[in-house]
Amino acid sequence: MASTEFLLEYLPIMVFLVIAMGMAVVMVLASLLVSKRAPDDDKNAAYECGFDAFEDTRSKFDVRFYLVAILFIIFDLEVAFLFPWAVTLGTIGIIGFWSMVIFLGVLTVGFIYEWKKGALEWE
Repeated sequence: MASTEFLLEYLPIMVFLVIAMGMAVVMVLASLLVSKRAPDDDKNAAYECGFDAFEDTRSKFDVRFYLVAILFIIFDLEVAFLFPWAVTLGTIGIIGFWSMVIFLGVLTVGFIYEWKKGALEWE
């Protein structure tokens, strides 16, 4: 009896997952039915990586692409720490608040350092 009541608490989550998966399948199928599949020069052009997609894979690759990607991942992961902190801010108290202020200060100093070094400039 207690286990069925426990499982019933998860019923809204299961309904949400089924609806989300159903919508994902419907959207993918709709895009396959509606879209045209004729590649043109714009689709085959270099997009973000800076080199043509259909040439030798061992060609020289500019290190700035890697630098921007690594910087994005670092700052994105650090900002991800803000969400649990914001949710628990009422329970962690003043020590948790000031520890996050220090964390954000270090993050800001790192961002200013990257900016001054020109790591975010695209030449």
